[in-house]
Amino acid sequence: MLSSQGAIARLRSVRLLEPLRQRDFALLTGGSTVSLLGDGFFTVALAWQVYQISNIPTALSVVGVAWTIPVVVLILFGGVFSDRYDRRLLMVGADVLRAAAIGLLGILSVSGVLQLWHVVALIAFVGAGDAFFNPASTAIVPDLLPEKQLANANALQGLLRPMMIRLIGPALGGLTVAAIGPGSAFLVDAGSFLVSGAAVLAIAPRPRREVIAHGVRQTFAEIGEGLAFVTANPWCWATLLSAMFSLLVFIGPVQVLLPYLVKNRLHLGPESLGAIFAVSGVGSIAAALAIGHLGLPRLRITVMYLGWSLGVLLLAGYGLMGALWQALAIGFATAALFQVGQIIWTTLLQQLVPRELLGRVVSLDWLVSTGLVPVSFALTGPVAGALGPGPTMVAAGLIGAILMGGLLVLPGVRAPERAARGTRPDDLQRSLESHGGLDR
Repeated sequence: MLSSQGAIARLRSVRLLEPLRQRDFALLTGGSTVSLLGDGFFTVALAWQVYQISNIPTALSVVGVAWTIPVVVLILFGGVFSDRYDRRLLMVGADVLRAAAIGLLGILSVSGVLQLWHVVALIAFVGAGDAFFNPASTAIVPDLLPEKQLANANALQGLLRPMMIRLIGPALGGLTVAAIGPGSAFLVDAGSFLVSGAAVLAIAPRPRREVIAHGVRQTFAEIGEGLAFVTANPWCWATLLSAMFSLLVFIGPVQVLLPYLVKNRLHLGPESLGAIFAVSGVGSIAAALAIGHLGLPRLRITVMYLGWSLGVLLLAGYGLMGALWQALAIGFATAALFQVGQIIWTTLLQQLVPRELLGRVVSLDWLVSTGLVPVSFALTGPVAGALGPGPTMVAAGLIGAILMGGLLVLPGVRAPERAARGTRPDDLQRSLESHGGLDR
């Protein structure tokens, strides 16, 4: 009895778990964890399902374009609605939409009638749901927690996300797809969205700012307010641009060509693809645990850029791999480096962006950083057909790393880390304001 009480006391003392003491954040985290587990099933099932229908990279490229175009088109409206309306209800609606689309995908697959055009049409609804869910899910966290817990909250989510979507989910999803086909994995993911929606609905509502007008002109004016903040802060717009151009180069090859290379070069099955995702999840978890224990680095902008750049560079190794262990090593290292950068970036946004603008700035983050992703998917098939899948992956890693790190040297990009030297975290925003770093 005493030993169990001591274990509970030690668990409560872990800094990483402190945000879970807040009921509403615990609900958000619980629902998200279940949903991410389902997404891990979906990641493996989608790639394998598409390549069962048509075993060419162009097929998965088309699906990627159909998924990401709705995100690009609708994400700014998702940000405005997130700042204007109840973020909980926006997230619940997006979860229901995605559950319906993926559930129908699973039913068609299990029935044996699924065709590529079905996948393309239904994945577009998933992208539309993402466009409204993602800004709200990031912007709602500061509503649920005090500022001093944001870094720990992002580290915790950085632990749980890869654990579910890359480790446990893909491992179980790969086995499920290998044993009974991708349709069942789709149905698992659909059910997980319903669990997530129920958990978010149980969160206590927060008061929203009064909105006088809802017309088109007002909507674009609100988008402009978010854009004005981004353009006034080099640390923000430079990071978004670097992400946009590097993702243009490497995201399509990774998403499309990695499953193709596993299937056709290594001659392995879906369980091996799931294992690669799973090991990359271990890398992300290790990085999140390190940040949760040690805190954010002092030179946070510099570390963020270096981590992302090196991670993109290592992706070139997928184009040279000749054995599964090599893919596993690359997956572990790249995921760890990406995770460090992502936790830093999310915390910067939540700490430095005015609360009433956060949804719109997050939506601009999604728009700018993913705006060229459909182009990346569209180009991957033809480029791989001309150069070959391996050389395309190598070129993507090399060029993407240069584009990712190139903007770090611009004036003002590292202003937050310079302003933070010698200041407490809760003084950071005031310090930046006094140096002109924030323009409200």
